Amino acid sequence: MPEHQVLDHVDQYLKLGREYDCSDIHLPTAYPPAWRRFGKLAAIWEDHPPLTPDETEKLARSFLTDHEWKRLEEKGDVDFAYQSETGERYRASVVRQRLGLDMVFRIINTKIRDIESIGLPLDHIIPLTRYQNGLILVTGSVGSGKSTTLAAIVDFINRDREDHILTLEDPIEYVFESKLSHVNQREVHAHTDSFAKALRGSLREDPDVIVVGEMRDLETIQLALTAAETGHLVLATLHTGNAPRTLDRVLDVFPTEQRDQIRIMVSESLRGILSQQLVPTIDGNGRVLALEFLVNTAAVANCIREGKTYMLPGVMQTGKNVGMITMDESLKELYVKGVISRDEALFRAEDKKLMAEFMES
Repeated sequence: MPEHQVLDHVDQYLKLGREYDCSDIHLPTAYPPAWRRFGKLAAIWEDHPPLTPDETEKLARSFLTDHEWKRLEEKGDVDFAYQSETGERYRASVVRQRLGLDMVFRIINTKIRDIESIGLPLDHIIPLTRYQNGLILVTGSVGSGKSTTLAAIVDFINRDREDHILTLEDPIEYVFESKLSHVNQREVHAHTDSFAKALRGSLREDPDVIVVGEMRDLETIQLALTAAETGHLVLATLHTGNAPRTLDRVLDVFPTEQRDQIRIMVSESLRGILSQQLVPTIDGNGRVLALEFLVNTAAVANCIREGKTYMLPGVMQTGKNVGMITMDESLKELYVKGVISRDEALFRAEDKKLMAEFMES
């Protein structure tokens, strides 16, 4: 590429991102075009000069519709699902900052992966998807593969059950075609104002399975719990790192006087929690899934009811027969198999002292 040439359209950068197996493309003002590969952010071309405000504005105008540009002008930021001319999908975010515009694209693999290829424990996940009601949570930090896991589970239900699946997303990432089930997908901002409003409306649409892109606030969490209790299977995501923190986060949004009642609701409606991280492999050529899995057994429900979530790791270690595993156990397995490095396992461990002792033994 000539030293100072800026490509004409964002699609050209996105095509490169796909070719080189990236998760994100960054086109920021005052920084060279960059990509995130296997969890690490780096400039696409080492000698590329920083993009100027005029260049990022030109790139933004190359793909934003008039409606999106107007929203960007009014609000200072815009998030939506973008489809390139060749049909590939991206989660796009454009924000106005001090120096100019910043654009970030999350590359969505339009091919939905199946639960087996992701590395989920089939024997223990499938029974959860066959409940008529209850709550399944997929949790992890940004970029930990929650959307991929959720899509794989929804795709399995779509092929396994003759039901009505309703997804509420911001934005719609994976596109599902109805198979055995009838699938409806709604996008927050495009088809409805908020998750809470869409959830309230969803209960009138006779769904069997409701997928909530993110449980962000008290009202959404409350509605999701009510839906799970009243005969719907609810799948949702949260930005939490493990099962105990997920439950604390759900309970802590409620006012103190409601918490006893909510603990009982959660203990009865929870089916399972999948908490995940994507860990760089030792050879540097990819990332591997480290997975914590909690299944709601009588012992787990008891811990939730009594507000003793700190006891869950101990309960999980005795629940291996139903597929339970803690994040640290998952990291140890990957380390012992030689898939991830000692440093990565130690850095990501919940109990670093115990992990260090395990490695030295």
